[in-house]
Amino acid sequence: MPPNDGPYGNFNFVVEIDGIAIAGFTECSGLGASVDVITYREGGDTSVRKLPGLRKFSNITLRRGVTRAHELFDWFNNVANGVHDRRNGAVVLLDAALVPVVRWQFVRVFPCQWEGPHLDASGHTVALETLVLCCEGVSRS
Repeated sequence: MPPNDGPYGNFNFVVEIDGIAIAGFTECSGLGASVDVITYREGGDTSVRKLPGLRKFSNITLRRGVTRAHELFDWFNNVANGVHDRRNGAVVLLDAALVPVVRWQFVRVFPCQWEGPHLDASGHTVALETLVLCCEGVSRS
C-alpha cells in the first residue's frame, strides 16, 4: 500500500530544541516568512516596479500544559538577564502512525516572551504556559 501523501492532521507534532524532543505542546503557531516589497518608479515610467526586499521570519509561539519541568522558563529568564543563548530546533509533523512526514527547522531562536497560565478557580481545563521564540530562519524538509 502506498504511503499516505496527506493532508495530515495538525494534532500530531513534536518540538525539538537543540535535538532534544520537548513533548506535550498543545499548540505551535507562527511558522511563517515574508518578503518586503520594494516599489520604485524610473524617470518616464507611468507604472511602479516591484522588487523583493528583506526576508523576515515570524515569531514561533508554543503552548503547553504546566509541568514541574522549568527548562524553557530558565532559558527565557537567562536571555532576559542578558545571556546570549540562541538555539536551533524543529517542529516535526507526524502522520497517523507517528512517523515524521514534514520537518520545519528553525535557526538562531531565543525566547522573547513567556506567559504563565490563566488560572480560574471555576475552570476545569489544563493550565497552559506560552513561550514565544524570536526566529532568524525557517526551512522545510
